[in-house]
Amino acid sequence: MLATFNLYTLSLFVHIAAAVVGLGASFALAVGFPLAIRLGDRYLPFVHQLSLEVTRKLASPALLVLIVTGLYQGIDADRMDEPWIGATFAIAIALGALQGAYFIPTDRKLSARAEQELSAGGLTDEYRQQAQREGAMGVAAGLLIVVAVFLMVTQPGA
Repeated sequence: MLATFNLYTLSLFVHIAAAVVGLGASFALAVGFPLAIRLGDRYLPFVHQLSLEVTRKLASPALLVLIVTGLYQGIDADRMDEPWIGATFAIAIALGALQGAYFIPTDRKLSARAEQELSAGGLTDEYRQQAQREGAMGVAAGLLIVVAVFLMVTQPGA
C-alpha cells in the first residue's frame, strides 16, 4: 500500500521535522553549560553564544513553523475546538515568549558578563546564580516541550 501524499501529510512531515530539528537542538544545550564548567570557565561565553544561535536560528523558527503547520492541521481536520490542541498552542506560545523575553536577552547579558568577569580575574557568585537560574528555566522549557509532545501523541479527550 502506498502512503497518501497530500498537503496535510506534507504539513505533518514539516511539523514533525521542525520539532525534531528546532526543539531537539535546544535539549542538547542542557549538556553545554555543565560541560563548559568541567572544561573551564573560559568556555562559558561560548556556551551562551551557542545558546543564542540555537534559539535564534533553530528553535525560534521551528516554533513558528510548528504554530503555522499546527494551525493548518487543526483547521483542516476541523479539530481546533479540542482542549489538547489549545493546550499545545498555549505551550508553543509560552515557549516563544520565553525565548524572546527571557532566553535571548539573558544569554546576551550572561555572555558579555562572563567575558568581563573572566578578563577581570574570575566569575562572581552573582553570575553563577543567574546562569543556574537560566539552566532551571531551560529545564522548565524542556518539560513544556515534553508535555506538548505527550498531548499531541495521546490527544486526550479526542
